[in-house]
Amino acid sequence: MSILGKAVDWLDLRIGIRELVKTSVTDYLLPRNINAWYSLGSILMVGFALQVVTGILLLIHYVPDSEKAYASVNAIMNVVPYGWFIRMCHAVGSNLMMAAALLHMFSVLFMGSYKRPRELNWLSGFILLNLIMGLCLTGYLLPWSQLSFWATTVATNAAGAIPVAGPYLVEFLRGGKLVGAPTLGRFFALHVAVLPAAMVGLVGMHLFLLERIGISTPPFGQADSRSNRKGDAFRHDAHPGGLPFFPNYLLQDLTSISVYLAIFLAVVFFDPYLFFPKEAFLPANPYLTPAHIKPEWYFLPNYQTLKLFPSELLGLAAQGVAMTLLALLPFFDRGEERHPMKRPVFLACTVGGILLWFGLMIWGHYS
Repeated sequence: MSILGKAVDWLDLRIGIRELVKTSVTDYLLPRNINAWYSLGSILMVGFALQVVTGILLLIHYVPDSEKAYASVNAIMNVVPYGWFIRMCHAVGSNLMMAAALLHMFSVLFMGSYKRPRELNWLSGFILLNLIMGLCLTGYLLPWSQLSFWATTVATNAAGAIPVAGPYLVEFLRGGKLVGAPTLGRFFALHVAVLPAAMVGLVGMHLFLLERIGISTPPFGQADSRSNRKGDAFRHDAHPGGLPFFPNYLLQDLTSISVYLAIFLAVVFFDPYLFFPKEAFLPANPYLTPAHIKPEWYFLPNYQTLKLFPSELLGLAAQGVAMTLLALLPFFDRGEERHPMKRPVFLACTVGGILLWFGLMIWGHYS
């Protein structure tokens, strides 16, 4: 018997590993009309794992000090063997993970998978989306370049528009009146410890809810696309006669992950500076404000919204209302119908909202 077989036998005797694999993988049934959009969750898991691995490798050489941060990043890019590759993977990975998270949210919206009894799934996923944005925002400052310094200055300034608490909140975020060494320390701690730990906990909760409640059936290709959850008693969606996760849907997952990695590596090798404007390669200078500093593409709609209102407070309030309505959507949309074409009001509002978001992003990019 091989060493692997003996190890499996040892684990099986103690925790019943074979039964666990059988119930969680081979006997775990999915709806027969499941589609590729359901693979986005697996893609996000892979994307997050890549960020953790590349982030740990960068930490070996990165120095979280305002006097040395830029030089350490420069050394990673030009001196450390394959350092450029690790950093590019980390930078590109953050953008692609954000894109995958947004696509995942859009797919859940259009398939009505947020409806009862999956309100907690939606809320945990919504918080995870915001944590990913926070992870990207805090990581933006760490290279201590002109771009990161002034983008963080603009981002933290926005909090100052909040009545009464605004100035105190800005000082709390920065660790002082201005962006400086204390800001870098706080953002570094958030980026490498607090936010990743929170994400791991929420991912665990999200997966637990997914396992406990069951996978939602896609509303397409079936006569009745309404929610099959009625009554007050809990019932797991077991999908008897469904498609086994292993090996059937695992192949779809691996295919989708392979496409994601192909796009990821294509950007890293053929256009690694796609997400880097020229200000990203200049050391931070608190006394020289660049002419045009803009946030990453996923923050451009927020940036442009603030510019549209006569005061930053109104812009923040509008965004707060929009985010609150999105977070509480399952509690407002109580209808049983899940097919998007049979929900014309929902479809019009959702498509309009997405087009508005993209329009603000493009406007913010060229303004």
